Amino acid sequence: MQSHLFYQWYLMMSKQIHKKIFAFCLIACGIFLLWQGLLFVGYYAGAVRWKHIPLNSGSSEVPHERTMSWEDSSALTEDILQYWAVQKLPNWQENGKVNAPRILLAKLALKQDIEAVNTYLLNQHPWGRSGSTWTLHPNGDYDFTLAALTGVLYLFGESPYVLFPETRDHLLSTLLIEEGGNPAITVPRTLGLVRDTENHLLMTEGSRYLKNRWLALHGNADPRYNNLKNGLETWLLSFLKELREAGLYEFNSVPYLGYTMTALLNLEAFGSEAIRRSAREILDRLNWEYAVGSFALRRYAPFRRQLRKADITSLNGDYHTALMKVWMSLLVEDPALDLELTGGYHHALWACLFPYRPPDKVVRWVERKPVQYFARIGHGPGASPEIYSGSPDYLISAGGVHRGRRSMIVARPITLMLNDQAKDLKEVLHIAGPGDAFTEWNNTGVYRNFACAAGPVHIPDGWVPAAQNDLWTVYQGNENLFIAVYSRQNLGVFCLFREENPGKILQEVSTANPDPNRLYQEFQWPNAERITYDVKAPKDQWVIRSADGQKLNHDFDRWPLMEAIP
Repeated sequence: MQSHLFYQWYLMMSKQIHKKIFAFCLIACGIFLLWQGLLFVGYYAGAVRWKHIPLNSGSSEVPHERTMSWEDSSALTEDILQYWAVQKLPNWQENGKVNAPRILLAKLALKQDIEAVNTYLLNQHPWGRSGSTWTLHPNGDYDFTLAALTGVLYLFGESPYVLFPETRDHLLSTLLIEEGGNPAITVPRTLGLVRDTENHLLMTEGSRYLKNRWLALHGNADPRYNNLKNGLETWLLSFLKELREAGLYEFNSVPYLGYTMTALLNLEAFGSEAIRRSAREILDRLNWEYAVGSFALRRYAPFRRQLRKADITSLNGDYHTALMKVWMSLLVEDPALDLELTGGYHHALWACLFPYRPPDKVVRWVERKPVQYFARIGHGPGASPEIYSGSPDYLISAGGVHRGRRSMIVARPITLMLNDQAKDLKEVLHIAGPGDAFTEWNNTGVYRNFACAAGPVHIPDGWVPAAQNDLWTVYQGNENLFIAVYSRQNLGVFCLFREENPGKILQEVSTANPDPNRLYQEFQWPNAERITYDVKAPKDQWVIRSADGQKLNHDFDRWPLMEAIP
């Protein structure tokens, strides 16, 4: 009897313990998911634009005129196509996001392994879902694949001996999973609370739009596929208008700018006339900004996303450069630039296959700047500006400013690029500060032929002073260009002179700036204007305060998209 009572007591206690363990596990799982959700929302709060704030277009008009002659292919385009086409068809589940669809594109473009490519595609099914990946949506990012498969459909869907009809139908029925008129604006499984990033929106909704368009143009009268009736074209035009008026939120992004541009290239190639025009205008602006902010196909600008890419020091490694090198290689007139591709083959493929070409003025400025200029590019509230002082033989590029971790902005050193072979940050003169952490920097101290920051000036190995004293050192840059440098642990200043006598430059700049303490607030050009600055300016203000007694607009959150060229 006692044994029976003990057994009943044991069963009752076991059930209660199991209930408590189960309840504890539920609470722990809930806390974990809530924590993951808060982390995700906090992360994406800095990755998306929550409010559309149009910016003034500024004083520099985006060029659109196109009169140049272009080749259909070049040695570089052939190299890129072969780079992908010679690769074996990989495992779809493991490589379907990037490599596999690009290998398919290249093989079809070169008409290689046609049977194998079609068989491969017919055996595939979606490896994931569209939209950003996170804890509750671990199989996202399928829109990366959609963007490439959309290109396969439009480039080869009318060529039945390249893309077999049954393969094309399998694309439409199975692999291109987005259709209809309801855009997926928010990140999956976030209860509609988190808007997805612009590169995901462009890839997902661009692919949805273009699948609908293909079906409608090929006889499917279902109103779901009529982009005018289902409202998708209206939504997409509105989204593109936002990007035109406010600029890219993920400006210069590493790596997302390349995906944004390839999605825009899809729309520019295959959309309605209104969509094509809108996408082309955005591409033209992005390429104009590249032309202004690059030098001989080298670039070192601030960017938003990803913070872990902050240690990149290559001057020609961004994906925009890869696209631009392909376009420049297609000119009938050889631009005589370094067109060797050091990365970005996955984005460069689009420039090989898609019809967009940059405007004439963009090409001329990428090849060689025709004039001396000063340009400021605004990216809106909570962002970092881009500031450039350039000419045919140099470019000063501001490194920008970090605006807090949620801003996801990587500030970089201020750099001086010259007519040389420098390909890495260590090979060019640069300044940054204070300290080594980009999160502490406000490297916006660039004005015409002038730069300053709260840290020392880095001089590349091999540079020999042409003249120097206790305060200033003068180096020769290009043939008739000299750089005067003042460098201390918490202040770096450099300025450019077109004067053949470095000793004279040293004397004049020293005479004009006799008090080193004043250099922490102002610089006096010999027989010219005075520049005032605050290298410890708050992170929402331009370091440069005034020029020649005229106060400058230091609220760069309100700067227009681009101004002051030349």
